[in-house]
Amino acid sequence: RSNPYQANLLRDSVRRYLQLPADQTVLILHAKVAQKSYGNEKRFFCPPPCVYLSGPGWKLKQEQIKARDLGEAGFRVCGYMGLDSMGSSLMETQKLSFEEQPDAKGFGCAKALYISDADKRKHFRLVLKLFFSNGQEIGTFHSKLIKVISKPSQKKQSLKNTDLCISSGSKVSLFNRLRSQTVSTRYLSVEGGAFIASARQWAAFTLHLADERCTRSEFPLREGYIRYGSVVQLVCMATGITLPPLIIRKVTKQYAMLDVDEPISQLHKCAFQFQGSDRMYLCLSTEKVIQFQASPCPKEANRELLNDGSCWTIIGTETVEYTFSEGLACVREPVSPVPLIAALQLTGGGDVAMLEVQGEYFHAHLKVWFGDVEAETMYRSPKSLMCVVPDVSAFGSDWRWLRYPITVPLLLIRDDGLIYSSSFTFTYTPEQSFIPGQQVLSEVPQDSDKLLDSIHQEFTRTNFHLFMQS
Repeated sequence: RSNPYQANLLRDSVRRYLQLPADQTVLILHAKVAQKSYGNEKRFFCPPPCVYLSGPGWKLKQEQIKARDLGEAGFRVCGYMGLDSMGSSLMETQKLSFEEQPDAKGFGCAKALYISDADKRKHFRLVLKLFFSNGQEIGTFHSKLIKVISKPSQKKQSLKNTDLCISSGSKVSLFNRLRSQTVSTRYLSVEGGAFIASARQWAAFTLHLADERCTRSEFPLREGYIRYGSVVQLVCMATGITLPPLIIRKVTKQYAMLDVDEPISQLHKCAFQFQGSDRMYLCLSTEKVIQFQASPCPKEANRELLNDGSCWTIIGTETVEYTFSEGLACVREPVSPVPLIAALQLTGGGDVAMLEVQGEYFHAHLKVWFGDVEAETMYRSPKSLMCVVPDVSAFGSDWRWLRYPITVPLLLIRDDGLIYSSSFTFTYTPEQSFIPGQQVLSEVPQDSDKLLDSIHQEFTRTNFHLFMQS
């Protein structure tokens, strides 16, 4: 644990952070699969890997650099992205130029990355290195695993081979490429609250499988793998904007196949028919997204003729987000590796409660904090930390007698004061029947969580019980 003086300074810093978080977030979007290049060809990754920089901490960092008389030029963020097998030479990576968008996020895109047939791996990761233009290194960030394929599968997919199948609730990208020309590629995206076809930016959509018997207002979601002929809903991951219910169709030689129900595979050509419409399909016209009416096929009732703009290529996508904050710390080392929390596992209870924090990129210089209270932390592996759950009295004597549950954010903090926030919280639940000398409230406060309140019935051994939520 930290010595008392350092602990007090750090606790003050954490309290200020909790009151006004100054996070810096790095978001990487990329496809789940990459098509291999053969010979001298260069099959650039499509959609291209994108990086977004967001959070008020970037502006705060800019002001700090300006205060050191380094000017605006010293603050600019530079990035390099490449494959994880590449050497350290920046000549082997692609430089990213970040431009500020209307929503104040920085955006960069690696349009010219590819994997050659000389690389025999079946999976790889992308590596992003970020610097300030004054030469100060920010850190190194990795994508999730990307599967290498030779070309889109032409066989009927089997659910025994789920690697290439697309499941309900997963994220996808849709793009359209006229006459197989790379320069004509347009990505389905969202801008200003409307769906557009962008040549520059792409959006990740959550693809949900729906019950076709229900109306649009109900739209209950289902689990399972997506098949052609299914009713689906596309929801923009960033904005939450949705399209009406759509029937996904297989496309063969510009025909929508109405009688195909096989599972959908990565990089398949598909079309989206508006449910309940008269052959109306999702279509692009330059940068606009419109509806196109397909023509019936007189000789084959199971086909409908589409135009080029109605034929989309579907591919699964991944996102990985890294968040950190310097707070009042003087951080000289790169912020990486940035730990990612995936799950929490509670064991024991009362005075001997232990919490296992599971995830990636952990190291021995991290401490778990419950709000502004440092926990005794033990490093187990890059994927696991163990800590002793602090007693609720550590948050102030008044908290022990509160009737309702108390929720605190879960943080990871490096030895030098660098703060890594997470989406996880920890909730202390008081046991009402064992509070000595206190009058039990006759009614549950309206803001009390009914689910948490029901947990009282399951535990009776100690005054305080613990419950996790994310």
